Amino acid sequence: MPTFDIVSKVDGQTLDNAINTAKKEILNRYDFNGSKSTIDLDKKTNVITIVTEDDMRLKAITDSIISRMIKQNLDPKSLDQGKEQHASGNMIRKEIAIKEGLDKEAAKKVVKKIKDSGMKVQPAIMDDMVRVTAKKIDDLQAVISLCRGEDFGQPLQYINMRA
Repeated sequence: MPTFDIVSKVDGQTLDNAINTAKKEILNRYDFNGSKSTIDLDKKTNVITIVTEDDMRLKAITDSIISRMIKQNLDPKSLDQGKEQHASGNMIRKEIAIKEGLDKEAAKKVVKKIKDSGMKVQPAIMDDMVRVTAKKIDDLQAVISLCRGEDFGQPLQYINMRA
């Protein structure tokens, strides 16, 4: 039986490259001259921590990170924008989590969409991914094109296609 998996993953090395490029871009900007702004990526917890002086700089840093992600072919939907918190003194801290794996709600939406389409396939939620099984590989390709046309709140990748 042909199968494939629907997952939501972010390539760690590509994300690291995007963050490092955004750091260099911010440090070289004139309006950040003399700023104490920092951008850190914790690879274990997949959290980007931004510390800066004011909201304008925070927005500029966030926009720079998103534009660098787009240029590296990473979907900015994988960023979970957190709330701003006041750090020591007049500094502002923002933590942006990177979504890894399909959460339960998104997986349920994917399965519901596939079942509502009436195709002869069997979607099944397995941990943080959805496995789709069918008798014909053409049905699987139809499911991929169906899912590409929808917005499930996070980027999807289609892997492990087996005939």
